[in-house]
Amino acid sequence: MSTTTALRTFPDVRADFPGLTPGWHYLDTAATAQKPQAVIDATVAAMGRDYATVHRGVYARSADMTLAYEAARRRIAAFIGARENEIAFVRGATEAINLVAYSHPKKGRVLLSTLEHHSNIVPWQLAGWQVDVCPLTEDGRIDLDAAEKLLTPEHTMVAFAHVSNVLGSPLDVARAADLAHRVGAELLIDGCQAVPRLPVDVAALGCDYYVFSGHKLYGPTGVGVLWSDKLDALPPWQGGGSMIDRVTFAKTTYAPAPTRFEAGTPAIIEAIGLAAAVDYVETIGIDAIHAHECALVGSLREALARKNSITLFGPENSAGIVSFAMAGVHPHDIGTILDESGVAIRAGHHCAQPLMEHLGVAATARASFGVYSNDDDVAALIDGLARVERIFG
Repeated sequence: MSTTTALRTFPDVRADFPGLTPGWHYLDTAATAQKPQAVIDATVAAMGRDYATVHRGVYARSADMTLAYEAARRRIAAFIGARENEIAFVRGATEAINLVAYSHPKKGRVLLSTLEHHSNIVPWQLAGWQVDVCPLTEDGRIDLDAAEKLLTPEHTMVAFAHVSNVLGSPLDVARAADLAHRVGAELLIDGCQAVPRLPVDVAALGCDYYVFSGHKLYGPTGVGVLWSDKLDALPPWQGGGSMIDRVTFAKTTYAPAPTRFEAGTPAIIEAIGLAAAVDYVETIGIDAIHAHECALVGSLREALARKNSITLFGPENSAGIVSFAMAGVHPHDIGTILDESGVAIRAGHHCAQPLMEHLGVAATARASFGVYSNDDDVAALIDGLARVERIFG
């Protein structure tokens, strides 16, 4: 499908998103996605009319809320090709990675890559893992040929981003899984940027852990998902109510996974909102979303490539994300001037300082797309950048 055809045939869903006020061009979806009215309605109902605690009350509304909460787990599990007992709700991808890093019984060497988000670097360091770093290819992908040479039987974990939050670089997860498993390591995938825009089937990917945050998938903040078919092998990370089997002062035994990882009152409202977000995304179709965002990326990269002042980063087929720099202009200045024109982008190091060092810049400007993005957003960005050039020219 051509770029023009993909953009023309994709439904205009901006009216579904009350946060998208007229004249505002939101190009920061990689940071957090705007919320459709269906998600807002689901969370309002869960917080008001339907609200009660889960897994504790014997009264009818508590039982109904428990059913809704567990239905959300099943819904989200199905979205990524998983079973419901393989899904633990956490506060976000950051907490999921911390959980694995701290709870894993075989802490050893972990292979990361140069493009990882800080949340896939710092937890491993804090938990005492020995960190090795896989380089990137010239166009900004994780170099799996290099990874194959770096991996040894001393590695017990490989942790890579499915899609880079800066470069939009997609990873061949199945190959990464094969390389990790050859040396007896497990593979954790940070799927924050992939789940909103790529089809994900964890069984087909072959990874051991897959994590993502709800707020990037058009859902609420404060909820995320840790998937693994090996949750039963991990000990609890946090203690409290709900995650127990029996408690005495002498000894405590724990509930089976995934309950043992959900200490305390869980993010009930947020989980239900995330299930509504999954429903919304599947109504549009993840393949259609991917094609639409690819078309927008292609259109933007083509326009930026015509500007001599612009340096583009990442591969041509980046997934929903375009990072760039303008000669002689700090990205923060770009972002500020664009904001005056009603264009919202992200400017900074994007919680990826090692990648910035690799790119030889302190920061980049980043435009990222969502289901509500369209060619008007691209045009507004290009017009805004022309204004930046005039001001700094």
